Amino acid sequence: MANVLGKRYMCEQCGTEVLCNKAGTGELECCETQMKIKEAKPLPSSD
Repeated sequence: MANVLGKRYMCEQCGTEVLCNKAGTGELECCETQMKIKEAKPLPSSD
């Protein structure tokens, strides 16, 4: 899996977040597990 430029990655075990500032191949790991891309929070509707 390639690292995606501008995406935030989060460790599900300890909560560490990193921001990818250079795309490349490989995997980001923390606590001996692969870090997942952090999903964007949905914005509230402005009715």
